[in-house]
Amino acid sequence: MSDSSRPRYAIYFVPDADSPLYRFGAGLLGYDAYRGTSLTLPETMTRATADWAAVTEEPRKYGFHATLKAPIALADGTSEAGLITACEDFTAARRIIPTFPAVVRAIGDFIALVPEQQPPALADLAQHCVAAFDRFRAALTDTDRARRNPAQLSPRQRDHLERWGYPYVGEDFRFHMTLTGRLEPERQGHILDLLRDAFAQTGVAAIRVDRIALCRQDAPAAPFRVQRAFPLAAI
Repeated sequence: MSDSSRPRYAIYFVPDADSPLYRFGAGLLGYDAYRGTSLTLPETMTRATADWAAVTEEPRKYGFHATLKAPIALADGTSEAGLITACEDFTAARRIIPTFPAVVRAIGDFIALVPEQQPPALADLAQHCVAAFDRFRAALTDTDRARRNPAQLSPRQRDHLERWGYPYVGEDFRFHMTLTGRLEPERQGHILDLLRDAFAQTGVAAIRVDRIALCRQDAPAAPFRVQRAFPLAAI
């Protein structure tokens, strides 16, 4: 099987499908990763931003999520069934459930929902995910490396890329739930205002990262879909 025809898997935080947080994010992106179906984009966004479908095109294929273990192809000798078992084992261990207020902010040239302040328990959870599931990761290909633009990375991030297959881990991890694709600087202020108003209307006071989701992408052009969600055991 060629690399391009192999499915990819990711460990994401995806909020409960019936939660106000998930309805907010999935609705904005126009995609329900639990059901694998398109959603009608909110009229408030399409009326104020005529190209909202294009603005959200890139994040739409990943669904509303935060990355804990970035997408991987499975290493030889591993399987989806084995990955499911590993998720069950991971979530059986009791741990602090990260809970924090969130805000809508620009991160570089895109907009995301992020912690007001990132709690240590959140970074710990992410790094535990990175390490625990790394045995399932196929080795990086040259195409994988090129996709990450190594010339634009710091030396530490390049080390992360080689060690873990992804540059933004450990000290470089920043929890974010992407809401837009790349935006020109002159457009960011207007769209930030719209998204902040939309998030305020959800009434979500804090995000509780109480689960992980195993997500699968069947082909490069296909969207990711939640295969199964696994609740975390709280201390």
